[in-house]
Amino acid sequence: MTPAPTGDPAADLASGALEAALVDLAEAAAALILPFWRTGVTAARKADDSPVTEADQRAEALILAGLSQLWPDVPAVAEEAAAAGAELRTGAWWWLVDPLDGTRGFVAGKDAFTVNIALMRGDDPAAGAVVAPALGRTWTSAHGTSAHGTAAGGARQRETGGPWRPLKARSRPDAPEMVISHSVGRDEAAALAAAHGAARWRGVDSSLKFCLIAGGEADLYPRTGPTSEWDTAAGQAVLEAAGGTVCDHEKARLRYGKPGFLNGAFVARGA
Repeated sequence: MTPAPTGDPAADLASGALEAALVDLAEAAAALILPFWRTGVTAARKADDSPVTEADQRAEALILAGLSQLWPDVPAVAEEAAAAGAELRTGAWWWLVDPLDGTRGFVAGKDAFTVNIALMRGDDPAAGAVVAPALGRTWTSAHGTSAHGTAAGGARQRETGGPWRPLKARSRPDAPEMVISHSVGRDEAAALAAAHGAARWRGVDSSLKFCLIAGGEADLYPRTGPTSEWDTAAGQAVLEAAGGTVCDHEKARLRYGKPGFLNGAFVARGA
């Protein structure tokens, strides 16, 4: 049985309590979001012209309340709080939260939107949970011990509420598949595929791209345009735990707490 969180992120990460609690919070947020999907929900515009809905705001409030209750001394950086001008603090341990990644697709009735919660250790994504509410899938890094008391690690996935299965990125095949944002035009996609040796590509919204690579359902995700750190941290934690990598344009591991919490170009890859 997984122990209860103690309020100490280091101890809770080691015991497995932290990731279990992150999954509970992410799946609770997913359950809150799902009734808004395909109901004609409308979006307001934030200062950066990105969309926000009531589902984003309510899911973030649920997640932040849960994190604050379980780990009151750990600061959080969350997308909607940042957009509202909240003071953003990091620390030795801190959270990065995107309560609804892929809002444009969510509003359009597409199914590849996700809930993302990551624990950061300095500039390092130490643990993460990702849920795709409309797909009924959950992914997480896995520290601590298993339900049977044996050593655990790596990453895992499940149909939401079902049994866990190990998650493993595959070695690069002869004909690798690339996943990219739907916003990438055909000419740019073809150029990226040629540059990275991809045989084919498909458009996928949100942090789901990291999770598909982590599960061996795709092989690489190159990103040339900017993203916010809360878009990538949880997915990176899952992918790295599954044996993959996420590197910046200098081929160094993608790090966090950068000015404005913005990422530059990066490439996520399988094993």
